[in-house]
Amino acid sequence: MDAQNTHETIGIIGGSGLYSIEGLKDLQEKTLETPFGRPSDAYITGTLGSTTVVFLPRHGRGHRISPSEINFRANIFGMKMLGVSRIISVSAVGSMKEQIRPGDIVIPDQFIDLTKQRTGTFFRDGIVAHVSMADPVCPVLSDILFAAGASSGIRMHKGGTYVCIEGPQFSSRAESSLYRQWGVDIIGMTNMPEAKLAREAEICYATLALATDYDCWYQGMKDVDVEDVVRIMNENVANAKKIIATAIPRITGKRGCACEHALQSSFLTAPEVIPQTIKTALNPITGRYLK
Repeated sequence: MDAQNTHETIGIIGGSGLYSIEGLKDLQEKTLETPFGRPSDAYITGTLGSTTVVFLPRHGRGHRISPSEINFRANIFGMKMLGVSRIISVSAVGSMKEQIRPGDIVIPDQFIDLTKQRTGTFFRDGIVAHVSMADPVCPVLSDILFAAGASSGIRMHKGGTYVCIEGPQFSSRAESSLYRQWGVDIIGMTNMPEAKLAREAEICYATLALATDYDCWYQGMKDVDVEDVVRIMNENVANAKKIIATAIPRITGKRGCACEHALQSSFLTAPEVIPQTIKTALNPITGRYLK
């Protein structure tokens, strides 16, 4: 598989609690080196029905990589190298609204990025590009995931804002109260800059956000506790796997969204001054625009 494949290849990035996908056949492990270093782990490739699937555990097998240590650029670039055109991200989150109960699944359509230590672009060191992040989530993929969850009887919420904090600590009460004033719906530590990089790579991106707790703002419940988070997360992961298994057969045909042309007209650097080493390194992403 490579970035020039024309058949559909779906990427799944598993977050806390999701380290494998049942039902994958013809399994292979692919260990990649990218221009940005090594991804979180080996990619697991296989087929689910007639669809090629590429799975990556975001935190590595055994959950050994902290949110701030994830090599997001390598993870997304590796997906592109393997021909992935759409990514389903699965992430544990805290709920910032009472109606989003622990155990619910949210498909957010907006992000607020409060991370501080992460490199959020492929374009630097001699090349500048500005992609639009006005609508950071693929609406087509989101619709498919929501319909798959609803048809399975899972309590789902479509739309909403995900505020991404650096972590790995949970929020203070003051921070949680501030985010609530902003009107955000969920809080997590991993979807940024993942979504930004997927957009730069022209990969459709949508998130199954698994609500595990009410952060620390909700006076009606005890403060967020790792043991409770893990218990609810395990229940949520089973639902996420059910959604993925239902959704993947429905992902067919042309994408029909703007994601696949995100880089068009985004380059500010004159092509003749971009170092050839950069063009070569970024070829899986920029090859159809920069010769």
